[in-house]
Amino acid sequence: MLQILVVDDEPLARSRLRTLLGDCREPAAAVVAEAGDAVQAMELLHRQRFDVVLLDVRLPGADGLTLARLLRDRPQPQPVVFVSAHSDPAVQAFEVEAVDYLTKPVRLARLQQALQKVQRLGPASVQPSESEVLLIPHRDQVVRLPLSEVVYVKAEWKYLTVRTADRSYLLEGSLADLQVRYPERFLRVHRNALAAVCALRALARASTRSGQDEGWQLALDGVPETLAVSRRQLASVRTAFKTRR
Repeated sequence: MLQILVVDDEPLARSRLRTLLGDCREPAAAVVAEAGDAVQAMELLHRQRFDVVLLDVRLPGADGLTLARLLRDRPQPQPVVFVSAHSDPAVQAFEVEAVDYLTKPVRLARLQQALQKVQRLGPASVQPSESEVLLIPHRDQVVRLPLSEVVYVKAEWKYLTVRTADRSYLLEGSLADLQVRYPERFLRVHRNALAAVCALRALARASTRSGQDEGWQLALDGVPETLAVSRRQLASVRTAFKTRR
């Protein structure tokens, strides 16, 4: 049974979580301590180890993000799951390596899903560092998508489409920013597309049935679609293939 510390300044919110946790079966969980602010929480954490801390973002005094940073920097960090009425701080929450981010009112299914993530971590598990993941807001949570799973990224309207072998995600940002942050992972192939260097499969001429030249197309591992390669980026794409060999 997971031993849980609930940190929330609202007694009703703590009571609601205690009731939900009593209904959790996979995995089973129990609230063994509660705190109304970060100071009380740290006093408890100095005396006792918990399997997970359910933490509100907005607390009197030091907020939940500050407390999460303190926990992250301890010799044996304890897993944190944020529980908040506000979705705005979700990306910041994952920057301090939170396991999950739940929005109030919390549903039992989402709570169990978060606890299952904690259970899978185990005492010796290591998550990808924040420099190796993309933080993508998706519905009522933030997905920590490992960069190793990204096949390509395309700019479409105001968003980026991040493509993996299994699905696509929408992300706010720019291709230029990703290329600067991860120059060894992503290769510019067109003004509107980056390809993962590790996913490069083949570069070939494309043409219509009537024989009309449609330029160069790049095939990538894990996805059926191809990416157009611009004349401007053709030389660097060819160089990337030679370097990989």
